[in-house]
Amino acid sequence: MEWYHNNYVVSDEKELLDLDTIYTLLKPTYWANDRSKETIAHSIENSFSFGIYEKDKQIGFARVVSDQAVFSWILDVVIDSEYQGRGIGSFLMQCILEHPLLKNTKFALATKDAHRFYETFNFTERPCMVRRMVKEEQ
Repeated sequence: MEWYHNNYVVSDEKELLDLDTIYTLLKPTYWANDRSKETIAHSIENSFSFGIYEKDKQIGFARVVSDQAVFSWILDVVIDSEYQGRGIGSFLMQCILEHPLLKNTKFALATKDAHRFYETFNFTERPCMVRRMVKEEQ
């Protein structure tokens, strides 16, 4: 699937992902700084993986581990530092939460420092950030 917003495209096509870019994006993070490219590649193979692109340049990444029925765990949400502060991470999260194979599951994630960001998507702080399910009005 692909989603479009301004000059940005989010895609769940794994073939479009650039492993070198993802490795570079994850290397400075506190949660994935010790992962090898091989480990990252293996994690992508076994997850729903999302890239965000400006033209042909990958500028962000996220992945989700899910049973597609009950539960989804969001991991590795990262945007190139040159592109942060432009709403790109929010666009990426919206696409993940609206993905037709994931949207009816309960989402969770863990973060040390991005609580406010995820609270805008109805995640609440507990031992891990858990998305509060909001019932649609009938």
